[in-house]
Amino acid sequence: MIKKPLKIYIVFFLLVYCQIITAQNYTVKYINDEITIDGVESEEVWEKANIGNDFWQWRPKDSVKAVKQTEFKAIFDDDNLYFLVKSYTKEKKFTVYSLKRDFSTASADYVQLIFDTFSDATNAFQFQTNHLGLKGDILVSGGNRDYRTDRNSSWDAIWFVESKLYEDYFLTEIKIPFDQLYFINGTKKWRFNMYRSDTQSLEHSTWINIPQNQSIGNLAYMGKFNFEKPLGNSKKPVTFIPYINTIQSKNFDENYTLKDFDYGLDLKIPIGNSLNLDATINPDFSQVEVDDQIVNTTKWEIKLPEKRQFFTQNSDLFSNFGTKESQPFFSRRIGVAKNKNGETIENKIIAGVRLSGKINSSTRIGLLNVLTSEDIENEIAQNNNTLLTFNKKVFSRSNFSAFVLNRENTKKYDFVNESDRYNRVIGVEYNLANNDGSWSGKGFIHKSILPNKSDNKKSLNTALRITRNSRNHFINFYSAYVGDDFRSDLGYFRRYGVYKFEPTYKYRIYPNNPKILNIEIGHFTSFVFRTLFENKNELTFNQTSIDISYLNQAELNFERRQRKDYLFFPFDPTRTDGSTPLPANIYYNFTDYSISYRSPSRNLFTSDSEISYGSFYNGTKFSLQSKLSYRIQPIFNMSLRLNYDSIKLPKPYPTRNIWLISPKFELTFTKKIYWTTYVQYSNQSENLGINSRLQWRFAPLSDLYLVYNDNYYTSNKIIPQLRSINLKLKYWLNI
Repeated sequence: MIKKPLKIYIVFFLLVYCQIITAQNYTVKYINDEITIDGVESEEVWEKANIGNDFWQWRPKDSVKAVKQTEFKAIFDDDNLYFLVKSYTKEKKFTVYSLKRDFSTASADYVQLIFDTFSDATNAFQFQTNHLGLKGDILVSGGNRDYRTDRNSSWDAIWFVESKLYEDYFLTEIKIPFDQLYFINGTKKWRFNMYRSDTQSLEHSTWINIPQNQSIGNLAYMGKFNFEKPLGNSKKPVTFIPYINTIQSKNFDENYTLKDFDYGLDLKIPIGNSLNLDATINPDFSQVEVDDQIVNTTKWEIKLPEKRQFFTQNSDLFSNFGTKESQPFFSRRIGVAKNKNGETIENKIIAGVRLSGKINSSTRIGLLNVLTSEDIENEIAQNNNTLLTFNKKVFSRSNFSAFVLNRENTKKYDFVNESDRYNRVIGVEYNLANNDGSWSGKGFIHKSILPNKSDNKKSLNTALRITRNSRNHFINFYSAYVGDDFRSDLGYFRRYGVYKFEPTYKYRIYPNNPKILNIEIGHFTSFVFRTLFENKNELTFNQTSIDISYLNQAELNFERRQRKDYLFFPFDPTRTDGSTPLPANIYYNFTDYSISYRSPSRNLFTSDSEISYGSFYNGTKFSLQSKLSYRIQPIFNMSLRLNYDSIKLPKPYPTRNIWLISPKFELTFTKKIYWTTYVQYSNQSENLGINSRLQWRFAPLSDLYLVYNDNYYTSNKIIPQLRSINLKLKYWLNI
């Protein structure tokens, strides 16, 4: 006989267990009725739909049910998936930054839907909206463990949403056509989760409970999304995207004016239910937002982000190889080249093709081929640039990947040395991710192939990283080697001929304080040895930090950084023309301290600032980095970015005050019309730049751009350098 208390315990356990199982499953019912997307629950068919509810807090606590609850219903027909989302709130003081597509969700009010259509816990489609019915669509990769690298907002889909405010909630209706997604033909199961941010209560909530030490979008934590009947075929349309562009520019250096009319075409062709072929002919990127100017006081080249849409779509298949400091393929290398004087200039792209997607539920492939033009006058060869990739899911969330990279002249040129005629890199990688995201890692080996180079270990690039991320502890071990003879012409590498070892430890504290979310105390160490110089220790770096995260999403940070840096070559950190550089073949020991604070971004006026001071090589350095922002939501945003570096070195070495000032103005007239103006001044580059861009989305994914650019020299006085204005029309046509 089972005793009564034990019976009660067993019943209780079963009830809890059943509740958990039920909460992690949702059945989507099939309909034949027509749904009007208007933010009104008027159709009777919604009464037949199942209800998803019982959302959990992610912040401030991850072990209790949400205070501001959310309910959703989902139904589908042969062509579309529909959602009805009821977000409960009595307060109406929402936070929204702009009316732009892919609006920022940092400390803002939003609702997000995320679909893992292949159930691989690695890739997903994400849709976000809010009480205004704004749109945001994102391609997710890498399990969505890191928001900085695993989210690609350049992807745009055609879908529909409307929201309306009611007394104690706002209601959102969503329609997502199946032809905007990839999935297995005839499938009945996806994985799904929903997230919500409510700035009035400072609460983030999720349908499926996610530990706070993991990102809110981590694909390890998703529910089962079961369709009542099998889905049909994934029928994506063939898409033509022609553009025309008229431009007028004046080069003040060479005193000539250019008037030009250009045109080109992008083409998207679906292959099967999961592959897509993209082609571009005579691409034009004149509408792409300009790069941020950056003050560089380091020895290394600055890596700027890729913003060109042809290269950002499905970029995880092509750009996630290697590490951030040793990346075999960096797409920004395509489209630029060195002229005969060693100056970086534009190298026009003639055409490109990209094949990407899944060939089955666990295997993805990618092929990128881009042809650049020759420039005989500047001694720039025509190159064919090719990258072939393969990605295979293994175990629950890990994957094995491989690539072949080739940059090769299309013909023989007298001005090209034999050793530069081609460059090839091959590589294999293993990416580790366990079920709950607590363990992750990466290991790889790459080899470069060059003309007249023997096959040896010095042409290898290898690395190993293992990470443990638990509730209280973050532990990371990383080691890497780049051989003396390794080379990747289409990659980004800070150094060749280097070995490094980097351990990291962080301890998280969750204090019983209503204002503090957590405190993180960490230490990072880096040891760098140059194999190119007989394994000389180039750098020993130690960083100790204390990070305080507040419930209102403000952040306070303290850091101490200590460096022991060996200069192999003379170096001027101020980059002052004609100055005396610091002498080489000597160690420099220096230490600095910093404090930074970021105010809650939901405030109308916000600041994000850092002050640092300490020794710097054989002198001192004071730095101030600040971004001040103000908005009149949701239509107007202005910001001022200010960087100031005061470097004082003993004579005869240079002393310099370096300024970077960048005001930015953004006006979103409607959900379809945006105007952005960006001004940048740097006395290090001695340049003043103005970029102003007006965008009108007159039809789904179709845009009209008016872009004005102006650049001035500022060394002694303001002198015009280059000025242009262009009008570009892009039209999206589905067939």
